[in-house]
Amino acid sequence: MESSAANPAATCFSSGLQAFTTLASFNGTNGSSPYAGLVQATNGDFYGTTFNGAEGGGTVFKITPSGVLTTLYSFCSQSGCTYGDSPLAALVQATDANLYGTTYEGGAANYGVFRITPGGTLTTLYSFCSQSGCTDGAYPNAALVLATNGALYGTTSEGGAANYGTDGINPNAGLVQATNGNLYGTTFDGGAANEGTVFKITPNGTLTTLYSFCSRSGCTDGEHPTGLVQATNGNLHGTTFDGGAEGSGTVFKITPSGALTTLYNFCSQSGCTDGYSPRGKLVQATDGNLYGTTVGGGVSALNHGTIFRITPNGTLTTLYGFCSQSGCIDGAYPIALIQATDGNLYGTTESDWPNDDGTVFSLYVGLSPFVETLPTSGKVGVSVKDSGNKPDWRDQRQL
Repeated sequence: MESSAANPAATCFSSGLQAFTTLASFNGTNGSSPYAGLVQATNGDFYGTTFNGAEGGGTVFKITPSGVLTTLYSFCSQSGCTYGDSPLAALVQATDANLYGTTYEGGAANYGVFRITPGGTLTTLYSFCSQSGCTDGAYPNAALVLATNGALYGTTSEGGAANYGTDGINPNAGLVQATNGNLYGTTFDGGAANEGTVFKITPNGTLTTLYSFCSRSGCTDGEHPTGLVQATNGNLHGTTFDGGAEGSGTVFKITPSGALTTLYNFCSQSGCTDGYSPRGKLVQATDGNLYGTTVGGGVSALNHGTIFRITPNGTLTTLYGFCSQSGCIDGAYPIALIQATDGNLYGTTESDWPNDDGTVFSLYVGLSPFVETLPTSGKVGVSVKDSGNKPDWRDQRQL
């Protein structure tokens, strides 16, 4: 099932509440090319990964909200990169307070899952392609998700019984667990038109393809989806990297049963000032709106990407155009956003000036601080940790 919404006009953000800050610039020795977004831990700091680093294999880093950057671990510091290298995915914090992630290469059999403490002690938990024919998968490049049963779930972009990833053809984005307990995700390719799918998978492994992109004439429903988030209205929201009415990507919503609606078509404005090619997952902020990034377009003549806000019914506002500052010191090609408990948006860019190694940034959009729990849901009586607008950043409570 599918439907199409009218394309609302996009506007530039000019309310005076906007404040963009470059918190840190990578320089190679402290990491390079952060291809994933950040995660805020219960201690209030942010953690992330870079694809490259001083040892050539990438890093895990910590950065405070004020911009103090610390390299916690450099991959490929061991002979043969036995602990893995080149992490592409964001980290996730589990209820044990440790952070979990994946490496795209390296390890005993290449590509692995690792655990790292907030202080930087790293342990390899699993190496993919350990099974004959790589039936267990290969090349994990998306973030893990912590489910309500306490297990971590993820995807691999290759390997599996058909060598197309363990959940379809090239599932390059992470999963999201919906309130019905099922996991939802996207494949970048495959489906009826080989332009990507949205799928549902139960915690015990039953997979259902909900939607195949390019089902409409001219692929006006989009091509190559890039991840999902479940909004408070129960629907899943996501973006496609290509396709749509302008061929430059879309924002869509899809019900848990598979009814898809296109909310916005990028490059609807002259010169693509509203951006094109959204890549990272959307995030729903405390104001109920969705926020995301594009890797192209914007107010800069160099077309290095945007930050945008879109309402659940499809009204899009461009908040920031990258490379607006002289020399692109504000960065270029943003990846993904999170909303931190101080209310601000935080993210990373692939590139910047003068080192071309990427940045970490924040954007104030007038939203208030809040408290967030880990885990975000569970059975009555389960202990949770929370972080947010409290003097010591920590607390222990029960749901």
